[in-house]
Amino acid sequence: MCGILGFTAKRDVVPLLLESLRRLEYRGYDSAGIAVINAKSHLERQRTVGKVSALAEALAKQPLSGHAGIGHTRWATHGIPHQDNAHPHMSNDSLALVHNGIIENYEILREALISQGYQFTSETDSEVVAHLLHHHLTQTTDFLSALQLTLKALHGAYALAILDKNQNGQLWAVRKGSPLVIGLAKTENFISSDQLALLALTQQFIYLEEGDIACISATDYRIYDSAGTPVTRPIHHSLATSELTERGAYRHFMLKEIHEQASVLQNSLASVLEPNQFRPLPFGLAVERLLTAAKRIAIIACGTSYHAGLVAKYWLESIAKIPCQVEIASEYRYRDPVVDHDTLFISLSQSGETADTLACLRLAKTLAYLGSLAICNVAESSLVRESDAAILTYAGPEIGVASTKAFLTQLSTLLTLSLYKAKLQQLPSPSVIDVLHLPRLIEQLLTLDSAIQKLAKKLVHKHSVLYLGRNTEYPIALEGALKLKELSYIHAEAYPAGELKHGPLALVDEHMPVIFLAADNALFDKVKSNIQEVKARGGEVIILTNHQGPWNMDAEIILLPAAKAFLSPFVFTIPLQLLAYHVAVLKGTDVDQPRNLAKSVTVE
Repeated sequence: MCGILGFTAKRDVVPLLLESLRRLEYRGYDSAGIAVINAKSHLERQRTVGKVSALAEALAKQPLSGHAGIGHTRWATHGIPHQDNAHPHMSNDSLALVHNGIIENYEILREALISQGYQFTSETDSEVVAHLLHHHLTQTTDFLSALQLTLKALHGAYALAILDKNQNGQLWAVRKGSPLVIGLAKTENFISSDQLALLALTQQFIYLEEGDIACISATDYRIYDSAGTPVTRPIHHSLATSELTERGAYRHFMLKEIHEQASVLQNSLASVLEPNQFRPLPFGLAVERLLTAAKRIAIIACGTSYHAGLVAKYWLESIAKIPCQVEIASEYRYRDPVVDHDTLFISLSQSGETADTLACLRLAKTLAYLGSLAICNVAESSLVRESDAAILTYAGPEIGVASTKAFLTQLSTLLTLSLYKAKLQQLPSPSVIDVLHLPRLIEQLLTLDSAIQKLAKKLVHKHSVLYLGRNTEYPIALEGALKLKELSYIHAEAYPAGELKHGPLALVDEHMPVIFLAADNALFDKVKSNIQEVKARGGEVIILTNHQGPWNMDAEIILLPAAKAFLSPFVFTIPLQLLAYHVAVLKGTDVDQPRNLAKSVTVE
């Protein structure tokens, strides 16, 4: 959630820190700051509330410079957005650190440190770590030993980047439950919570493992495991470039990513399909073995990924004839699940660092699951590395906080997985040729943009919107409602259309827009009956449909391209993404960085 940076170089790192902080803005934050060791070996910092641009303005008035520094974008957990609560946090003007995560026992530690004479200037849990580390450094001159003693006292999840004026330009980093990566270059090295922040500087990365401690200088690095033993971690070369994180001609990243969906879907499908059939071992041997042996499937995810899992349940059970349960990770991890030994555990995550989903994977490894499969967009993520097998979705970097192309590629992966499971079981199933037409279908749907813009004007001043759908359109209705509330801050909720009379109908009046997802399938006539129920109560009816008519009805109707029934989740996803986007633009909200939200939820 928070963005962490640490740079050590033979040049001034302040401009590099600022530019990299800008590349971390998509993660969501409320304040930003940097700290450096200056030419006189003094520790200096600057912190501001608000955007990185405010930090840049403050630095223009009071410049800092140095060859070693740390930076941070904060998303508030402990203490309101305020300069005193912004990172980096310092102790006795000798060390500074930035922190992502939550220290669960910070209150006890804080009281103990106060009794020892330490003064706190913030409400954060992070400042505790700075003072505790300083305390241990008064007991030993060995930095690694002092850091290990500090970590031993901490309960919770955290990633840390630490700058100490007595360490000769070296930076220290710690990873426990929150991702950190080292970037390598010839005469400078870097630490970051997100490799995207470093792509303009390097394509060489080391992904720290759970419990790792790293020390980096401008020309060298050392890594220790949780026991303090020196270890070697592999160096990975990234094919991504910094251009992938630029908006180009688009007004917002989200709009760019909506329009990229046809091409990323093509990439995702091409990884497993040939012109008219599956590639040999399309998902790899490890996935093949798990999928062949699985008699049941459990899907665990959060947010938008959870909605993709709900769609997959319909596909897996109707196409592959395999029982499937889908659960929210934050609930699953705290109950006592009963597991059949032939159940395949599937975790879904865009980032692969979602705290609750990772915790569920680690729980699953202690249970009787057949094995674990990650479906993820990031090849070197913790979720991928800790699972028995993985399938990548090939969406590319997604900067907008509200997921679009990552969701669509999750759907395509789950659909092809369902079709392949049916093939392994020698069951009749839809043709992959129809699936390969999906990119062209997405391009058709994007031509509806102007019609969706007009529809958005009807919603911009509304206080609440109801979404209704049946079958696979119900989870897409959930996703549409989530997008609207995320981006425009309009209250929105979704229900199965068949549940209308069981409560939601009480909300319907002339001020309540009701958006129906009316798919051309076996349940179409039942959805039409629900539409009539809303109209009879004076509700404002909006219909998205790929049923070609005739439509003899007084309602706002957006006609969508025809498609096979099993592909309808793709048909309805695009217009709902565009609708949420255009409503948000009309309302003037921050489309790419909605308030209170973060791109990657790496803490509970």
